[in-house]
Amino acid sequence: MSTPEETIRFSVSLPRPLLDELDRRVVGKGYASRSELVRDLIRERLVEETWERGDEEVAGVLTIVYDHHQRELTQHILEVQHQEYVHVVASTHVHIDHHNCLETIILRGLPAQIERLSQTIGGLKGVRFSALTRTSRLGH
Repeated sequence: MSTPEETIRFSVSLPRPLLDELDRRVVGKGYASRSELVRDLIRERLVEETWERGDEEVAGVLTIVYDHHQRELTQHILEVQHQEYVHVVASTHVHIDHHNCLETIILRGLPAQIERLSQTIGGLKGVRFSALTRTSRLGH
């Protein structure tokens, strides 16, 4: 049986302009409280540090938009996925319109491997948009 995670309260001193900016973000991004925003900022930084260290398996979602009329592009995208030592967990393919496809590719591997695959696919002729969302294992 698991026990509920203990939440610890602590205080932080901030200069007024920084606190004002924090409050603008709480409201602007729809957070219920400062604490929720601060927790998300900490988690975001932990993910960044895990990727920077590069020594443990992480996950990412590569989102691309490409012209499916570009000769052999779909085949090149698949070949890149097979060449890199990155585990492709799943992918989705959506037809946006007559010329454009949206694809998401969920990846797992070492940060450098995922980055290399992302850059290779993003640099293919006919890929109009490419963005990698990074994540890693986190505490609560």
